[in-house]
Amino acid sequence: MAASSLLDLAPVVPVVVIEDAADAVPLARALVAGGLPAIEVTLRTPAALDAIRAIAGAVPDAVVGAGTVITSEQVTESVAAGARFLVSPGWTDVLLEAMRASGVPFLPGVSTTSEVVALLERGVRDMKFFPAQAAGGTAYLKSLAGPLPQARFCPTGGIGPANAPDYLVLPNVGCVGGTWMLPADALAARDWGRIESLAREAAGLKQAVSAGGTCR
Repeated sequence: MAASSLLDLAPVVPVVVIEDAADAVPLARALVAGGLPAIEVTLRTPAALDAIRAIAGAVPDAVVGAGTVITSEQVTESVAAGARFLVSPGWTDVLLEAMRASGVPFLPGVSTTSEVVALLERGVRDMKFFPAQAAGGTAYLKSLAGPLPQARFCPTGGIGPANAPDYLVLPNVGCVGGTWMLPADALAARDWGRIESLAREAAGLKQAVSAGGTCR
């Protein structure tokens, strides 16, 4: 991928739950057209791996990844399906080593200072902060920036258009993950135009934050 880090591909990573693999390609095209190329397909449905495979094969401008990765087997299956990055809600040494051995970028999930320090000790600097709002939100991440400035995060969980800018302005946040550009009624109606429009608004958050000034 062109960016130096997964966290720098786009200000927002859509977290996608796909029930029907036939929806994967038009959905991905809508997100990419809206300016959100990094797409996390969660392994929460039987259709997930087929969806990743379809997007990887038919939407070359998408950087499709697998989320909710919690086992070594899922790491192997996801990469074989075409996933270009991996995201986990948490991590263990076994899972971490499997993700490291996969050869693709990965974001292990953390919610405590000790987990962050443990990952830094293992040479990992890019992490997912989950569940962001429940685990302390922007106040917690601000507190981490002083003693642990080398750690960078993609906060996910409870983030929407109203509070995303509060996260994106932080020096240790590269992007945020969210689902607000994928409302259930638009997905049910296969209203790809509306999803593209919402994606474009989400992609514009970076410019909005920059215009207001950041501490990066």
